[in-house]
Amino acid sequence: MKVPATSANLGPGFDTLGLALALYDELTVTVRAEPGARVTVQGVGEGEVPTDESNLVVRSIAHAFAAAGIQVPGLELVAHNAIPHGRGLGSSGAAIVAGIVAAKGLLDGLAEVGPDRLLALATDLEGHPDNVAPALFGGLTIAWMSQGGPSHKKLIVHRGVSPLVFVPEHAMSTALARSLQPESVPHEDAVFNVSRSALLVAALVQSPELLLAATEDKLHQNYRATAMPETNRLISELRAAGFPAVVSGAGPSILVLCGDPAQRLAAAQLVADREETRWQPLMLAVDFLGATVHRVEGTP
Repeated sequence: MKVPATSANLGPGFDTLGLALALYDELTVTVRAEPGARVTVQGVGEGEVPTDESNLVVRSIAHAFAAAGIQVPGLELVAHNAIPHGRGLGSSGAAIVAGIVAAKGLLDGLAEVGPDRLLALATDLEGHPDNVAPALFGGLTIAWMSQGGPSHKKLIVHRGVSPLVFVPEHAMSTALARSLQPESVPHEDAVFNVSRSALLVAALVQSPELLLAATEDKLHQNYRATAMPETNRLISELRAAGFPAVVSGAGPSILVLCGDPAQRLAAAQLVADREETRWQPLMLAVDFLGATVHRVEGTP
């Protein structure tokens, strides 16, 4: 199976909007006779992430099995990871979604795990649905919580939208980024973000020429700026030059939602000409499928 990277918030859509990007973690899951889990990690996280039952993918599989009231079998996992960790591209959400979707395949014929249940299980572990919704379903997603649990609406992004991600060498703690948020914000800032969030949906789906105005934010990025000075500085430079740049998720990566491929090339050149912090440019397509299963071997 493979699970896409995601970028949450997209500027004004804090904890609500998310976009799936064509950068993938791939996972092969095999049921084995021996109890417990054995994990092999290749690529990003190799030698760093746990390779036993404490691995996040394994814990996510176990969570889905426990919710179904079925004992989890012995597992062999091989992960080929490409999504950077701690960079605001949904690596933890991708791991959770990989585990939940793997569990769905392993539970086939034993328990029904539909789309709403997938989202609920993933949100249980992630804490909020803005990353796991696009990782599960692809495209642009609007996610929200209600008394009945998490819900989402998937939208198809305009074909002209050309995402560009700048990834720095340093990581950022999501917990630290969230801790910088105030308990309340001024009324005018809340109104400002409501208008920009609505405009952003229209810009991404229908009118990419509005993306610069639509990605303005007063709700979270300014409060986190002190923890990510290089990110904040580059976003300011990009936006001053007319590029719709925002913090990707909790950062420190930067997402530029370009309106066409030519604008994306121009943004990449602007950053390449700088002599300060080095940024890896990733010219990515929007992923429209979300998590996809190629093969699950064995049965529990």
